[in-house]
Amino acid sequence: MAGGAYDDRDGVIWMDGALVPWREAKVHVLTHALHYASSVFEGERAYGGQIFKSREHSQRLLDSAKAMDIPSRWTVDDIEQAKATAMAANGLKDCYVRPIMWRGSGEDMGVAALLNPVHLAVAVWEWGAYYGDAKTQGAKLDISKWKRPSPETIPCHAKAAGLYMICTMSKHAAQAKGCSDALMFDYRGYVAEATGANIFFTKDGKVHTPTPDCFLNGLTRQTVIDLLKQKDVEVIERHIMPDELESFEQCWLTGTAAEVTPVGKIGDYSFDVGPMAVGIANEYERLVRGNR
Repeated sequence: MAGGAYDDRDGVIWMDGALVPWREAKVHVLTHALHYASSVFEGERAYGGQIFKSREHSQRLLDSAKAMDIPSRWTVDDIEQAKATAMAANGLKDCYVRPIMWRGSGEDMGVAALLNPVHLAVAVWEWGAYYGDAKTQGAKLDISKWKRPSPETIPCHAKAAGLYMICTMSKHAAQAKGCSDALMFDYRGYVAEATGANIFFTKDGKVHTPTPDCFLNGLTRQTVIDLLKQKDVEVIERHIMPDELESFEQCWLTGTAAEVTPVGKIGDYSFDVGPMAVGIANEYERLVRGNR
């Protein structure tokens, strides 16, 4: 499948049980999700035809939908079959997989949308490294002016479209400064995450990572913690203050798109692309490709 604009590609997209030509996979301008962000999604990667932690991703999609009060008529098994069908139809084995569930257009066009149908689609495409050559050189991060909100204000553990609004703005500001991404603090001022990835730091042989109490506890994050513990590395999940950044030695990001990407710089703070960051990146790569 060729690259280019995402609405102008060859291939097919699975939509509500049918394979639709890529360029015809469209929704109406009065789709509720477009106006009120009633949409949840997943980001997954397939290696050699196998999606890493596929069922966990499918379950999280349903959990996110429930948190957003979006009723699903699809089960985990249904979503699994849809993903397999989309990959096979596009002839892809190493690819990015994007399931998305949303409230469509219907009789409601206000905040409420109980009368509107819910849709599910799965698109797959080839996608390389999310941060380009950062895996060898270390990503450069800006520090965002936006903060991750209190869990009293948003369903913070849902992977919901509307929650990424400040992430998009933060990443645009970072790119304007020549950075790959932005580090976000939370509503209390603690270090939280990047715009689409969790973050880890090292100090004196131990790994420190923010407690995911107001942002998504990523599946890649959980996988990396397990890998570190299997290697008898102490992982400390805690609240991290911004002034601690100066004392950390290495840093990396984790996410389905980012995989494990070392960080070389956050604002004025520099980090080594050292053996811990590189080692866990390689270990994760071997795991997801079935070479471990």
